[in-house]
Amino acid sequence: MSTLGTCESPGCSKPAKLQCPTCIKLGIPGSFFCSQECFKANWKTHKIIHALARGESTDTKKEQSYNPWPHYQFTGKLKPFPQTSKRTVPLSILRPDYADHPDGYPLSEQAVKSSSQIKVLDDEEIEGMRVACKLGREVLDEAARVCDVGVTADEIDRIVHEACIERDCYPSPLNYYEFPKSCCTSINEVICHGIPDTRPLEDGDLCNVDITVYHKGFHGDLNETFFVGNVSEKHKNLVKVTYECLSKAIELVKPGEKYREIGNVIQKHAQANGFSVVRSYCGHGIHRLFHTAPNVPHYAKNRAVGVMKAGHCFTIEPMISEGTWKDVTWPDKWTAVTADGLWSAQFEQTLLVNDTGCEILTRRRNTTGLPHFMDKM
Repeated sequence: MSTLGTCESPGCSKPAKLQCPTCIKLGIPGSFFCSQECFKANWKTHKIIHALARGESTDTKKEQSYNPWPHYQFTGKLKPFPQTSKRTVPLSILRPDYADHPDGYPLSEQAVKSSSQIKVLDDEEIEGMRVACKLGREVLDEAARVCDVGVTADEIDRIVHEACIERDCYPSPLNYYEFPKSCCTSINEVICHGIPDTRPLEDGDLCNVDITVYHKGFHGDLNETFFVGNVSEKHKNLVKVTYECLSKAIELVKPGEKYREIGNVIQKHAQANGFSVVRSYCGHGIHRLFHTAPNVPHYAKNRAVGVMKAGHCFTIEPMISEGTWKDVTWPDKWTAVTADGLWSAQFEQTLLVNDTGCEILTRRRNTTGLPHFMDKM
């Protein structure tokens, strides 16, 4: 029998052809294991997926005791919960090159990784980006409707995944360098790249949902931080200032402006309000490639290369923290958290430079264009 998937045991990435029989009965996709030993060793956490699929309540205390890294020192209160299987995308939907790569490598990106040349989009490419970004916004708005107390990040991921499929889009994060889910959900002290799991959102949480869709050859990328239930005033202020940082940076975008100036504007506003700017993660060029030139740092006195020109397309996505700007990464090699465990917020838009300024391709299509958290202020 040919190999069908990758073993889902934490820390094991061996080829796998054994599939959980209960998952097959319940219609749960994936659930591959390389051996009976791996399957048995992970049964206690894996069976939670069956209860979720049946609509049964799970034992939260047992989930809270789940810890795949018993010797790891967490910086804050958030801990990982079990994850469900990777979702599938119909073959009829156009996929990026990394979607079916065994290691998730985006070969087209890697081919130009050493180049700082910034692509100028033609009219056809600009229209492709407009469509992809509009669809990405629709998907994020679907996530916003369900981001509430008691909803799990995994449920948000399911809704995002299905919303992508309904719009003939591939969810860009899925299998990108082997990322296992269709969106990123970053909660409280998680700065970015949080992997959706079965932890229910709690009253007072901040939850960032980061969406990228791939539609007919183009990626559209955006994110927002949402209030979950009754959020404290200090965390509301963190979110508000983070959005202001993005807005002030967008005001700067026009032909002839240096990319390195974006970080100066963001850090000035963040520091004036007592916050810090995360330095490890930057905005990026985006079009047919998910991540490409230019590199767009969000901190001051950076050495970003390049001058904006009409036809450039890129993201600005500042990550602003209550405490230190320093970050650490969980052993899952994705989840970036603040080094001091204090909370962080983020907003992102995809921008197209035009002759007089820029077009916010991922803007919210309501009467005000303001983000969802403003509806609750």
